[in-house]
Amino acid sequence: MVTSIPRKFVRVFLISGIFSVMIISCKKETTSPQIPYVSFSISLNPNGTQYLALNVVNGWETVTGGYNGILIFRKSINEFAAYERACPYDPLVSGAQIRVDKSGITCYCPVCGSKYIMSDGTPYSGPSRYTLRGYTTLYDGQMLYISN
Repeated sequence: MVTSIPRKFVRVFLISGIFSVMIISCKKETTSPQIPYVSFSISLNPNGTQYLALNVVNGWETVTGGYNGILIFRKSINEFAAYERACPYDPLVSGAQIRVDKSGITCYCPVCGSKYIMSDGTPYSGPSRYTLRGYTTLYDGQMLYISN
């Protein structure tokens, strides 16, 4: 004996399936798979005279390393963020290197126009949906160590 499935059950099943697909497809991409991996490890004194901009909270500095340079941002007295300067939207395009805007707390790509929040690397404007590639930072109170 075959029983029919109630229409209400089918509708609920289809609607929940559609919402599940929508939620999964809206997942935010966090890292760009296109930025080439370049191994590095650097250390610097963020409180010294060589990196004066890092002496204060919300200060930033750029250094060589990674694929296209590294952007260092001082989030608090004891916390730093370090990002790859290659734009995650299209890192292989010439000139697609992240620059800090006049506010000093956001940055942008001059090629695609994407804008990012420096405290966490999240995009907030432009075509990029990828966060800036972050690097590992360790601050011991005197020296800042950055690596990937």
